[in-house]
Amino acid sequence: MKRLEKALARRKVLVTYLCVGDPSVEESVELARACVKAGADVLELGVPFSDPTADGPAIARASQRAIAAGGGLEATLRAARALRAAEPEVGIVLFGYYNPLFVRGEARAAREAAEAGVDALLVVDLPIEEGETLREAARVNGLGVVPLLAPTSSAERVAAVRESASRGGTPFVYYVSVTGVTGAGAVDAREAGDRASSLRAELGLPVVVGFGIDSRDKARAAAARSDGAVVGTVLVRLIEDGKTAAERRTAVEKLVRELRAGVDEA
Repeated sequence: MKRLEKALARRKVLVTYLCVGDPSVEESVELARACVKAGADVLELGVPFSDPTADGPAIARASQRAIAAGGGLEATLRAARALRAAEPEVGIVLFGYYNPLFVRGEARAAREAAEAGVDALLVVDLPIEEGETLREAARVNGLGVVPLLAPTSSAERVAAVRESASRGGTPFVYYVSVTGVTGAGAVDAREAGDRASSLRAELGLPVVVGFGIDSRDKARAAAARSDGAVVGTVLVRLIEDGKTAAERRTAVEKLVRELRAGVDEA
């Protein structure tokens, strides 16, 4: 988790999401390395899942393609090991849904994630009230767990995040900018950044903004009063649209440079 803390202490972070295994595990590793080269501080490695509830159509399609090609938790851990060997300083967050961790067993999943070089887990569909056993398994293995808050989060939910974070193991909070799925177009990134700033003051934790961040301007606006921006769907769409590996890598690297510039301007 110290790599995440170091990144957040150094500057406002750019977090990039990729669905591992789309179009292949090997290319996902190369694309993730292209993100690092272009300025990403943290890599969200998406574990493909058959029934995503927070992901929009683009990431759902990517998950389907990755699963059809043999992707899943094991393949994502393999990608994490390769990335950690190649990029020893970048932050790595394992991003996904609870079922694959539950099936594997929380203790085993946390141990194997730590061994693969992962810094933290982000489990989209595990409520803060139900996640203590996973957080404990993560703590035992030196992993963080990233909680999510949204525009609809109640004061009680924010208090639950604060209480959980008081026991350690919370590197940052992911603020979901919309009441919807990933890839939402109508996002007021500046308003989301303002809310993130309020949460940071209330929680005493770094807060990054995600969902709907797809341009330099939105990255700048989201990061202006928060600790950084998360970008995913727009990268997944570039990968889906690319005809060749070289074309996909060039497009991803170009966009990440633009997003990095936006965050730096914040």
